[in-house]
Amino acid sequence: MLLTATTGMGYRLLRDWGGLSRDQAHLLMVLHEGEWLGSTGKTFYVALNGLGLLWMLVSGGAMVAGKWQRATAARRPAGHAATNRTGGDASEGGG
Repeated sequence: MLLTATTGMGYRLLRDWGGLSRDQAHLLMVLHEGEWLGSTGKTFYVALNGLGLLWMLVSGGAMVAGKWQRATAARRPAGHAATNRTGGDASEGGG
């Protein structure tokens, strides 16, 4: 994924800001798309990059959700922590 990200950014920046032509920057696109691995390797390269990106999105989302959940629980007043499923306070014995 690091290779894909760096070559993709490098290609775009060198074309736009560096003034390179499409032919001059073609090597970066060959690396970016995995063409150097052949047709079968390119397919696996693209699939693994996609799966890696999806895994990072899912695991990162889970970490953010956990952090939000812990932050929300820390902000609750102490009395609200001991409630049962019926919504009543545990100290009232509501159930």
